[in-house]
Amino acid sequence: MRIACIDGDGIGPELMGSAREVLAAAASMDGLAVEFGSEPGGAQTYLETGEPLAAGALERFRSEYDAVLKGPVGLPEVRKPDGTEAGVLGGVLRNGLDTYANVRPVRLLPGVRDAAAPIDYVIVRENTEGLYLSRGSGVRNERAASDQLLMTRVGVERIVRFAFDTARARTGAPKDGVRRVTCVDKSNVLRSFAFFRDVFDEIAAEYPDVEADHRYTDAAAHDLVADPGHFDVLVTENFVGDMLSDLGAATVGGLGTCPSGNIGERTAYFEPVHGSAPSIAGQDKANPTSQLLTAAMLLDHVGAADTARRITGAVEAAYADGAVGLDPDGTPTCGTKGVTTAVLNRLRP
Repeated sequence: MRIACIDGDGIGPELMGSAREVLAAAASMDGLAVEFGSEPGGAQTYLETGEPLAAGALERFRSEYDAVLKGPVGLPEVRKPDGTEAGVLGGVLRNGLDTYANVRPVRLLPGVRDAAAPIDYVIVRENTEGLYLSRGSGVRNERAASDQLLMTRVGVERIVRFAFDTARARTGAPKDGVRRVTCVDKSNVLRSFAFFRDVFDEIAAEYPDVEADHRYTDAAAHDLVADPGHFDVLVTENFVGDMLSDLGAATVGGLGTCPSGNIGERTAYFEPVHGSAPSIAGQDKANPTSQLLTAAMLLDHVGAADTARRITGAVEAAYADGAVGLDPDGTPTCGTKGVTTAVLNRLRP
């Protein structure tokens, strides 16, 4: 298996080092040969070359690798002339590889905190359209600025089908065991979201075994805190999904516990949901859990489900028996290296 690695910026190299170590150890237990390829990308790459990704990388990702494992990228001070952040790779990779489905599991790990009910749902975020399609193409002068939100039938149909297929592969919402897809929109205000809901309802009719559910965006934000056990899979527009996944992360121990995948028809890349946190880089404070679970998602996607479960089980065991604990700010009490060691020690032979 060939995996492209983008170490990224800030805490990225530390997290990626942890992930490579754990992934390689778990793979060796299953007789799986893994080769890691290094691909520069991020803010430092932008400073050095004027581009956030090495030349030819997109084609290499399509043709030379089974998947891409990416660390967090970007530095707050590295900006383009228009004031937007330079060195980020979201638009470059998502649109360049047409990885249209951003899959963000939100799950409360054992031992992280007490909860009235289990939290275990997946946000399926449309990744190539919506408001973020205006990245780099909005208009602005000293008096006003505008960014356009665009949704297409093809784009909405494929992300909704992806969400329903995801629900079919799960065991249902923690609260009632019902396989359910919740459409999150602002169809009461914006025509684009009314369009999204209409297409959702059309596709939902093709999945009679999965319950179709609806929430307005503001109500969803409330209910993800007040009644998270109701949710199984949520599907939504790009910007909304970005916001709600961070909200969900706050209910399960912080961004450092949440992985994500970006999946298309031909290729996929996997990354934690958080940023590069340069203020704690190199201090052994970053939580590698998100990157480790991201590596497990990658393995599951490429067909190495047993190795993926080995890593996930080791992470869960490290939290459950108290070897890994979180400080109030979400950093691991035992440090980055401590989490890595705890997980390595709990990989089942």
